[in-house]
Amino acid sequence: MAADLLNLLSPNNIIVFIMVFTRLAGMLSSAPLFATYPIPMPIKVLLSATVAFIVYPIVSNTVGLQIPDNMIALTLFLIKEFFIGFLIGFIARFLFIGVQIAGQTLGIQMGITMGQVLDPSSGGQSPVVGQIYVYIATIVFITLNAHHWLFTAVYKSFETIPPGIEFIFTVALVKQVALLFSHMFVISFQIILPIFCVLFISEVLMGFMSKMMPQMNIFMVALPVKIGMGFGLMLMFAAPTITYLAYTVEKYMAGILKLIMGG
Repeated sequence: MAADLLNLLSPNNIIVFIMVFTRLAGMLSSAPLFATYPIPMPIKVLLSATVAFIVYPIVSNTVGLQIPDNMIALTLFLIKEFFIGFLIGFIARFLFIGVQIAGQTLGIQMGITMGQVLDPSSGGQSPVVGQIYVYIATIVFITLNAHHWLFTAVYKSFETIPPGIEFIFTVALVKQVALLFSHMFVISFQIILPIFCVLFISEVLMGFMSKMMPQMNIFMVALPVKIGMGFGLMLMFAAPTITYLAYTVEKYMAGILKLIMGG
């Protein structure tokens, strides 16, 4: 028992634990859900340490690790570990950024960009419609247990990108990251396109009405009509939007896992 405890607390195991912990901390510092909302830092640290304590014995036995022999090498290793974890979380966050872009664009079309609420992810102000879509995406993300995919991606990354200084950006890796980044804009347009088209057509019709009845101040009527139509259409398309987000989250998380595994 004492020998097992001494082996658990050996310098090599402690270094492996620190490297696993650093990669997980990098992921939690940029991943959706964990970085989208102001989760207290002690909770993130405790979660990273708990998962690292569970994972690091498996990593140390299955992955060929390079154990640094000086503080400079250890510092370089930890910088690389944090960067890899941060990259995994940041790529996953593209999904939420696309949803927020959709809400902001729809808010501009509805004419309610003056109504701003606190954005917990940035600490600044963002349109209320954007936050509504972010909350919907968060509920879908939690319901599908998509955060489990992120922890799986970090675990699998130790097999394809083991701890060490060597890390090469291949053409396939850059191409896959660019593809996931481009999906951010595809997601935003596909979410709001039906609502945006209806609001755009209604705005064109109001323009014709203003020409046909110049004595009527049509723009005083247009703003409340557009806001009412916008929220009505959001409710009408709520179910298809949730279905689309569920499909998109699963596909996007699978794409991240494929990227990490070098597929």
